[in-house]
Amino acid sequence: MSYDLAVWEGPRPSDDTMAGDVFNALHAACSGQSIPPTDLIRRFVGDLLERWPDLGQGDEEDDEAIPWSTGPLLSEASGPLIYFGMVFSKYEQGADFAVERARALGLVCFDPQDWRLLT
Repeated sequence: MSYDLAVWEGPRPSDDTMAGDVFNALHAACSGQSIPPTDLIRRFVGDLLERWPDLGQGDEEDDEAIPWSTGPLLSEASGPLIYFGMVFSKYEQGADFAVERARALGLVCFDPQDWRLLT
């Protein structure tokens, strides 16, 4: 089981419903496409990877502490959107940090499980 977050570059939607609509549109447009991540999304991912490296970058003990459920993390990004999963047992710490970094960078952070804005 994993916990997913969507983070994107763009104006902050006015409410959760509008954020869900924006997420759906971005996900449909970017998912499965070979669109290079924007510079701001790259910076966001870089901030996350400074805190916890990609899976497989260290030994097995290192991987036990990493919240990401897939790697490399940047491969989950497409254009202005990154939609990525975290291991459920570690998602709170990873999500808290991701939301803080998204907020600091002016990105929108959305929880697709609860259909709500986090920034």
